[in-house]
This record gives sequence, C-alpha cells and structure tokens, in this order.
Amino acid sequence: MQNQPLTPPRRTRFIDIADAAIRAGRKVGLVDPARLEADFLIEQVSEAYGSDDFGDRWFEGALEVLLDSTKAEARLNAAGDFSAMKTIHHLLRDRLYAQQWFDRHPEILARPIRNPVVIVGPMRSGTTRMHRLLASDQRFAHLRSFETISPVPRPGFEEVMAGNAEDFRPKLAARIMKVARLANPRTLSIHPTGPFEPEEELGLIAASMYGMKFEAQWRIPTFARWSEAGSAVPAYRHMANLLRLIGWSQQESSLRPWILKTPQHMLDLPALLEVFPDARLIFTHRDPQSIVGSAASLAWNQTIIYSDDVSPNEIGREWLRKTALMISRMRDARDAIPRERMIDVQFDAMDRDWRGTMERVYNFLDLDMTPAVPGMEAFLARSAAQKKTPHQYSLAEFGLEPGEVYERLGDYVRTYGIAVDNPRATTGSAIAAG
Repeated sequence: MQNQPLTPPRRTRFIDIADAAIRAGRKVGLVDPARLEADFLIEQVSEAYGSDDFGDRWFEGALEVLLDSTKAEARLNAAGDFSAMKTIHHLLRDRLYAQQWFDRHPEILARPIRNPVVIVGPMRSGTTRMHRLLASDQRFAHLRSFETISPVPRPGFEEVMAGNAEDFRPKLAARIMKVARLANPRTLSIHPTGPFEPEEELGLIAASMYGMKFEAQWRIPTFARWSEAGSAVPAYRHMANLLRLIGWSQQESSLRPWILKTPQHMLDLPALLEVFPDARLIFTHRDPQSIVGSAASLAWNQTIIYSDDVSPNEIGREWLRKTALMISRMRDARDAIPRERMIDVQFDAMDRDWRGTMERVYNFLDLDMTPAVPGMEAFLARSAAQKKTPHQYSLAEFGLEPGEVYERLGDYVRTYGIAVDNPRATTGSAIAAG
C-alpha cells in the first residue's frame, strides 16, 4: 500500500490493437457482431453441442439480469463484448458437458464432500496465501488453476483417466494466462498463478452466471444489487456438484477434505453453510484501507481491458461499498455459527510469524502440522520467486481517503483487533458512535 497518490495505470497496447482488429473485422463481416441476449446464446450453444440439458434452470434468470446489466451499464468496447460472448458461450457449454457426465456416471453426484475447510475473508485479505499454504498439505484436496478455468472435462476424458490420453486443459490454461499477461502484465504481481497452482472456486460459482467474478471485470451495478438481494443456494449446489466432478476426474479420494476459498463466501455464508453444513471456517482479517485499495486496483486493472469509459473514483466507491457489505454480511452470519467451528487469522500476524499462525490453524483443525511444513516452505519459496514486482496501489488514485474508509469500517477494525497503518484515522465521532 503506497502513501503517496498513484496514477491509475492505463491498459496495454495489446488490448488497443485487439479492439481495433475486432472493430475492423466486424466492418467487413469477418467477425460476428456482439449479441448479448440470453435466448440467442442458449439456443446457439444448444445447437452447437446437440443438447439443451443445462441442469438447474435457475441460472437463466441470473443470465438475463447479467446480460441486461452488461448491455445497459458496462460500456464495453469491442474487445469487451467479444470476450463477454465467448465467456458466456464457454460457461453454457460446460453446463451441458457437466450434465452429460452426471448422466453417464451417476456415482459422481453420490460423492460426499465432508468437513471442507473454507477460508472466508474480504478480497486481498490474505485468503490466497492461506489457501495455498493449506493446499501444500497432501491431506487436503484442492482445485488447481486449470480446473477453475476449465472445470468440466471434455467428452472422452475416460481415456485421460486410463492413462491413454493427455488432459489438454493445463495447456489451454497456460495459453489463457499468457494472453491475460499480454492484456495486463500487472496480473502477475496482483495474483501470481500458474496452471497447476491451487486456485479458488469462484469460476465454479460463475458457472451459474452468478457472483463477483463478473463484477470485478465489468461495470454492472444492477447485476451486483440483484445478486446481493437473493439466495445463492442454487449456485452453491451447482458449485458442489462441479467439485464432485473435479474430484472424480482427479481420481481423488472423497475422504480428503477440500480446501476452499473465495471472497464470494463473505456475502453468501448462509448458502455456503446450507450446502456444506459441516464446513470448518477460517476467517482472515486485514486493515480495511489495504483491502479496499487493493480490491479497487484489482477491479480497475481488469475493467480497463473491457471498457474505454472507466472512472477510478467510481470503482473506488463501488469497492468501498462492496467491502462494507461483505463485512456486514459476514458478521451477521457468524452469529449462528458455533465458535468451535471457526477461527480468526490476522493478515499482519501471518506476515510476522507464518509458522506460528499456521500452528494455531492446525490446532483448530486438530491436525499435526509437521508433515505439511516442507510443502509450505516450498510454496513460500516459489511464491517469492514468482512475485518479482510488488502490487502497488493507493486509496487516493481511486478518490478515497483512509478516514473515509475507517468511518465505514472502523467498528470492524475494533471488533477483530485489526492492526492498521494509520491508527489516528480510526478515531473520531463515527468510531465513538460504533
């Protein structure tokens, strides 16, 4: 977190060139015009893959709201609406393939998901570090990055499972990541990853056309408010079934607990606990000015790829609002969770003493940490080598000040004893009233 204001970075020339090429291609009929219409896209995918069984049709209402909001509010450029159509097409295709697997192998849906360990925290609060440290322990199951990009195996995957063919998804993920870095080279410093790195399940929730994955790349306030107002249980049920499919495709023992994490859980803890009633929860906490500044930076760096009309102040306000809502929803939901099923972890404690902090987590999980330490140390060394450039951002570049953030979130700081960079900003009438 930088104290001095920074200028929000502009997008790369790669995107400018891609956008111009798509516009030129449309003028001469080489690239189809964008049609962000739910009925059209569903029919197009059904015809292309010879099926109309997408599973639970709840997603159709979410898709309608998502596309309507995108057309009315996102101000997408040509690269943006081209990418949006491809994204929805792939999500719909994967729903068809998932249903085919469930029909062909009903044992998939019978796989239990017992005692998952779920990391719950605001965006940029250390959830990725906690997730990857735990995923280093072979006693747990986890998603790999290529599986959140392409969670559903293609037809014929039995040949891969039998060792007679190669899974193409890691190579596809590597290509997608290469393009993503060309589009935004800051990606590597914001969220270092690779095809086989442990990754969160946000892509599995997006499979139901729901969640913050879309909000972090498109300006879609109507969709955001719609998502915040309803129950996410259908999306979480589909996510659980995709986890079962992935575990089956990994030939993974269903006895190993899953390690899960995504900031979406902050908003949807009741849905999470309805679908995973025996989940054990690790809550991560960080100075709110770092959370908001980093979340706004992440959203800015994605949104500028897809739109030519983006305001950093608008993004700052939205992610301050979103962070406050996430924290409020999380705090309300915690009241119904037995204390012995959750633990709180401070971001700065992990910075100071990761080993001691992880010992607390392992005591909570009733596990000996010793066998996991070599894997954790290997992850930390790999992470340090990957992240060559620190993620730089400031509140000021998004039109925010620390006092404003603490006015909204000062009670959160006090309640959970969170260390802050600017203690004076947390004092005042708003804090006294909390």
